[in-house]
Amino acid sequence: MSEGLRAQKKHETRKTISDVATRLFIRDGFEDVTIAEIATEARVAKMTVTNHFPRKEDLVFDIRADFTSWPSSLIHDSVFHDTRELYFEALDAQHALAGFSGRGFARMIKQSPVLTNALHELHREREANLSGLLTARHPGDGLRPVLAAAHLTTLLRVLFDDVFDRTIADQPKEAIVDAVWPVAEQAFDQLEPAFGGY
Repeated sequence: MSEGLRAQKKHETRKTISDVATRLFIRDGFEDVTIAEIATEARVAKMTVTNHFPRKEDLVFDIRADFTSWPSSLIHDSVFHDTRELYFEALDAQHALAGFSGRGFARMIKQSPVLTNALHELHREREANLSGLLTARHPGDGLRPVLAAAHLTTLLRVLFDDVFDRTIADQPKEAIVDAVWPVAEQAFDQLEPAFGGY
């Protein structure tokens, strides 16, 4: 088997396991589903599941790397202005990075203390990545780059949570975008005088 085919097979296996796990978690609850049940349903060995997903919550947050590196990995010029632009692109696209998901998925996370904590961990990791970028760019600014990262990522987290709550309330995605957009614009406008220079 060529390297390309092997990588494709690995990706397909990972996606299948994640999809099966998410379906079972939504149906039965995160805490009530075992790794063995996921392996059986996905038709793989239990070790295959844990090789792809070392922690059970990783099965839910299979976009961890994308989530925690966003927006810092995509910033080219101004951290503040690029973050703002990237957020509105994600909101407009109804992307998972902005909090969009299915109602069952959002409810599953909100109802599980383990998943809620895991989501908070992802937000903290996102903040650390953005803080690292800002501190490296502005080494002589003391705590200001750290504060800028904290404010920006807190805004992203609060907006994410609002989208989640609206999803659980069964609001249509287009209505969520329409409701969140002006609030997000106002929030970014409020932060700009303090952190727009970054």
